[in-house]
Amino acid sequence: MLHIVNKSPFEKTTLDSCLRVAGAGSSLLLIEDAVYAVAKGNAVEQKIRHAAQSLTVYALAPDLEARGIKDVAMEGLSWSIMAGLWI
Repeated sequence: MLHIVNKSPFEKTTLDSCLRVAGAGSSLLLIEDAVYAVAKGNAVEQKIRHAAQSLTVYALAPDLEARGIKDVAMEGLSWSIMAGLWI
C-alpha cells in the first residue's frame, strides 16, 4: 500500500499517524512540506531511518529542491517515477 504524507513533521502529527498504521512492506511517499523529514541532522531523521527498515520511503525530489534541502537521508524521487508508484 502507498501512503502519502504532505504535512511538515514539525507542525503536524500526520507522519507519526501514518507510521503507526503503515504495515511492513508498504511504501511511504513524502511530498510538499513532509520532505523536511528526510533532511539530515533534524529531529525526525532517526524516525525516517527506522521506518525505512520495514517500509520503502520516498521523498519527491522537486519538493526537496523547492525547499533548498540538499543533505538528505535518502535519494529523491522524480515526478515520472512517482507516477509509476500509482500504477
